[in-house]
Amino acid sequence: MMTITAAVLTECGKPLEIIENIAIPELGRGQVLVKIHYTGVCHSQLMEATGARGEDRYLPHMLGHEATATVVDIGPDVSTVLPGDKVVLGWLKGTGIDAGGCVYESPIGKINAGPVTTFSNYSVVSENRCYSLPPQIGLQEGVLFGCALPTGMGMVQNQLSLSSEHSVGIMGLGGIGMSALIAAVNCGARLIVAIDTNDDKLALARHIGAHITLNPTSESLAESIQQANQGELLDFIVEAAGSCRTIESAFSLIHRQHGKCVFASHPKHGDKIHLDPFELICGKTIEGSWGGGANPLTLLNQAANNKQSLAPLRHLLSDAYPLSQINQALEDLANQKVVRAIIKLDGNEDE
Repeated sequence: MMTITAAVLTECGKPLEIIENIAIPELGRGQVLVKIHYTGVCHSQLMEATGARGEDRYLPHMLGHEATATVVDIGPDVSTVLPGDKVVLGWLKGTGIDAGGCVYESPIGKINAGPVTTFSNYSVVSENRCYSLPPQIGLQEGVLFGCALPTGMGMVQNQLSLSSEHSVGIMGLGGIGMSALIAAVNCGARLIVAIDTNDDKLALARHIGAHITLNPTSESLAESIQQANQGELLDFIVEAAGSCRTIESAFSLIHRQHGKCVFASHPKHGDKIHLDPFELICGKTIEGSWGGGANPLTLLNQAANNKQSLAPLRHLLSDAYPLSQINQALEDLANQKVVRAIIKLDGNEDE
């Protein structure tokens, strides 16, 4: 009989616990049982694990929202996937039934789970969080289509009117920021500026196609941008560094009459951004992003038809950690040692 082994958040501020022998519940309407191959780790999980999102009413609970998997079984009325299908799992709603979360029975009692969780070898997920994985896309790179790519690329494609005439900045070079950078390169933007405090990530950004890279710990951002941009600040900037301070900094780097700042950051619960209203009156705009307004299925199909445009994806992924080292992966992500931490679940086949 199959059981689940999962990394579970039992208490905020404490390491995730590896819990074995979690029972797989009977599948309800719209639910899908999957065997997970690889899962990504992003800052959303860091925030949940540390309690930075405020009170957590669902402890203990499972985590993770981007993965590649194989469908094992389907519940009643599921029509978009079949057993044996390879899929991407993500938090954005796709097609099919929105089945909600579930509750597992385990040796530590009940464990809560949302519509998609991925820090486990098996998972019960909602049908509309499963996106068919084209055979041209590998199991590791496919993970990025669950969160990082839709959000980062979607911000550029859906929220910015970016063309070859424009200048654009990317602040924060994690999975989302690097994905936005790839989209900016694909758009052929006139000037692409990558900004981060990690010199290794800046080197990778230059390799991917950034025209200039800036480290705010050693350079004046506004002055350097103006020197590279004929005395002007940026037409657009994507902020993905994760704090109110960096959102404010990004806003300061756009053109006063027409600049636009889009941010994907989810700062610590209770933090506020502070902006000068006069800058808004003059013509600057700022908006948040909910997953880049993207459709993951559309991106997957685009990538399958033009893999070369997403060739840099491999550079964003860490060497795979085993599930037993997931807390180390979270720590390495927090310390900016990796762009996107990847967990390889035990017993999975290599690509």
